[in-house]
Amino acid sequence: MKQILVAGGAGFIGSHLCERLLDEGNSVVCIDNFYSGRRENVGHLLKNPNFELIRHDVTEPYRAEIDEIYNLACPASPVYYQTDPIQTTKTSFLGTFHLLGLAKRTKAKLLQASTSEVYGDPAIHPQTESYWGNVNPIGIRSCYDEGKRVAESLCFDYHRIHGVRIKVVRIFNTYGPRMSENDGRVVSNFVVQALKGEDITIYGDGAQTRSFQFVSDLIEGLLKMMATEDSFTGPVNLGNPGEFSMLELAHKVIEKTGSRSRIVFQPLPPDDPKKRRPDITLARNKLGWAPSVSLDAGLEQVIQYFRERL
Repeated sequence: MKQILVAGGAGFIGSHLCERLLDEGNSVVCIDNFYSGRRENVGHLLKNPNFELIRHDVTEPYRAEIDEIYNLACPASPVYYQTDPIQTTKTSFLGTFHLLGLAKRTKAKLLQASTSEVYGDPAIHPQTESYWGNVNPIGIRSCYDEGKRVAESLCFDYHRIHGVRIKVVRIFNTYGPRMSENDGRVVSNFVVQALKGEDITIYGDGAQTRSFQFVSDLIEGLLKMMATEDSFTGPVNLGNPGEFSMLELAHKVIEKTGSRSRIVFQPLPPDDPKKRRPDITLARNKLGWAPSVSLDAGLEQVIQYFRERL
C-alpha cells in the first residue's frame, strides 16, 4: 500500500484522482483549502479507512511520510484564479516549493499538474511539448499562466540540483461530473445555461477552438505518467486532440439538452487563446496513452450530472 498525498484533492479533478487511487488499494491523504474545491466532492470517500481529508493551504509547509505526491493545488478556472490573483501565484510558486521540499525529504515522487495555459495564445498549432509558449507576463491571466510556468521551472531545478523524482504533465481542457456550475468553464457554462433555458453566452465570434478531454481519460494519463521510469520527467501533454469551435460546442449542448436557449455573443476577454489543441505523440509513445471518451459521450454524462444537481 502506497502512502499518497493529493494536494487539491477536493477539487473536480483531484476528487476523481483520490477515488481511483483508493480503488487501487492505496492510502490517500487529501489536502485542500477549499477555495475552489468542495467537501462534497470527496464526502463519499470519508468512510474509507484509507482516506484522510485535511484542510490545509499549500502556501504553508506540510509534513508527512509520503511515497508519492500529486500536486493539483491551484484554481484552474478564470472565475477563481482571477478573483485573488496574488494568492493564485503564491499557490503555484510556494505550494510547489513546499511540496518539492517534502518530496526531497521523504524521497517521494512528485507529479506536477501543469497546464496547456503555459503555451498562452499559441503561435504554433497543434501544441507540442517543445513549444515555449506565447504568454503575456503582465496580463490578467498571468497569475495562472506564469504561476504554472514557474512551478515547472522549480520542478526541474529540484530534479537537477537535488535529484527529486518529478513528473510534469500539461493538462488541456478537462470536463466531467463534479465540475462546479459557476466556475466559468465553457462546458459547465453552456450545459447549465441550456438546462436553465438561459441564453448561452459565447465570448468572441465563436470561431475560437478548444479540445475537451473527459476526466476519466485524464486520470488514466496521470497514473500512467506517475508509473513511468524515473529518468522520464516530461513535460507531457494530456488532452484530447479533437478540436471544436465554441459555436460547435454550443450547438451540441443545445441539441443534447433539448434546450430552447439562444446563443448570444459578448466581447472576448483579454489574452484569451484563439486555438488550443494538444499534440499527444509523446503521451502515446511514452505512456501508451490516448483518450477514449468522445465529446458526445462525455457531454451526456455531464448533462445528466447537472440535471440532478439543478
